[in-house]
Amino acid sequence: MKRIYIYIILLAISTTVACNKYVDTPLPKNELVSDLVFTDDKTATAAVTGLYTDMNGFNYQFANVLLSFLSAMQADEMYYFSAFENYDVFRENRLVPSSQYVKSMFADQYGFIYHTNACLEGLQKATGLSPNVKNQLLGESYFMRSFFYFYLVNMYGDVPLITTTNYEENGLKPRASRSAVYDNIIKDLNDAVSLMGEDYPTGTRVRPNKSAANALLARVYLYNQQWAQAEATAGKVIANNKYSLLTDLNKVFLANSGEAIFQLQPVNVAGGRNTWEGFTAAPANATATAVFRLDTLNFIRRFEPNDLRLTNWTGFRKTSTGATYYFPFKYKIRVGTLGVLTEYSMVMRLAEQYLIRAEARIQQGKLDEGRADLDAIRVRAGLPVLSTTLSKEELLKAVAKERHLELFTEWGHRWFDLKRTKQSAAVLQPIKRANWQDTDTLYPIPVDATSTNPNLTQNPGY
Repeated sequence: MKRIYIYIILLAISTTVACNKYVDTPLPKNELVSDLVFTDDKTATAAVTGLYTDMNGFNYQFANVLLSFLSAMQADEMYYFSAFENYDVFRENRLVPSSQYVKSMFADQYGFIYHTNACLEGLQKATGLSPNVKNQLLGESYFMRSFFYFYLVNMYGDVPLITTTNYEENGLKPRASRSAVYDNIIKDLNDAVSLMGEDYPTGTRVRPNKSAANALLARVYLYNQQWAQAEATAGKVIANNKYSLLTDLNKVFLANSGEAIFQLQPVNVAGGRNTWEGFTAAPANATATAVFRLDTLNFIRRFEPNDLRLTNWTGFRKTSTGATYYFPFKYKIRVGTLGVLTEYSMVMRLAEQYLIRAEARIQQGKLDEGRADLDAIRVRAGLPVLSTTLSKEELLKAVAKERHLELFTEWGHRWFDLKRTKQSAAVLQPIKRANWQDTDTLYPIPVDATSTNPNLTQNPGY
């Protein structure tokens, strides 16, 4: 019998949320989750929301540090100051199918997808739930499944499309085409939009709502060059008065920030830690060395004078030789007051929606409207508005620059942008390598996956 990682949802309910575990165990042929899990609102909610704890509950999970920081190193944003082979392979483009974090990101996401599939199957059969609760939980599960597939298809390319808990079928699934995966993502997101409400279930922004589904859908449309749909869908989120661009940049990444569309609440908070991003990137004190450093040549120098993002979202130190280096400082708290959470991990925020709509409008020839969206981001950063004489090509370059400076070290945006806009060869080739290769755009399929599934082929170049 094949062995794969799974979530035991009953364990998530019977223990505290901080104690959910990821375990290696054989699956039964049919049902994993007892029907009892979905007999009332409380246990059904615990089954679904346990996923968010698992995403954010342990350092170097797929969420937060791994995806955000390693992809920033693979692009042109950041490097790790000390030698560490598991990070160096990303920065130096030396990934192989046995690379540790390539394997863990692939396995983590399929484990999360199994969790959502089990929840969807249990919820669809459930008869004792309140209609509103059932719809919200179904919507959250569809949203999260689409979220993980979005990252899988952008990190690994064609990937197995698994939508059930049948281990015998899933263990032999071949890779589905990128277009088929995206079709399923769009279907899931439309279902999520139709099922979820605009209100957050608990008042805090740590569970997705209708706007979160629309925000991801707008991103998907952008990546697929469906410009009109991207413009319209991002516009729905921008028009929602729940969200606003905050003028104080130091408040953007706070818990339940007015700019937040979806956040992850920290768990297992030891010694006053808030987010893993802050704990990992922020130096321990005013004189401590930062080991994650921003690329001065290819990133820091792109900031215009007086850009508030440079002064508020990066920190700097001087070396013993007097040289200055910068580090990510969107999250300020490495260790704070024990038990006090003031920062949450930002997953999706409003600024991205302005940038999505700007690009979609410009691609359609709506230059004035697209420029206005860019100006909203620039003015918030303390910069002047763009010239009204800029051409379409110049405005698209401005979009790429604003996305880089606004979304740096957040959830792989820069690496994905370089690939989808085909800037990769031009931007990265002079920095790190002599010849552009297929291995610059996709991660390898992990050896653990190809060795247990004879129908799973490897990406070119590995």
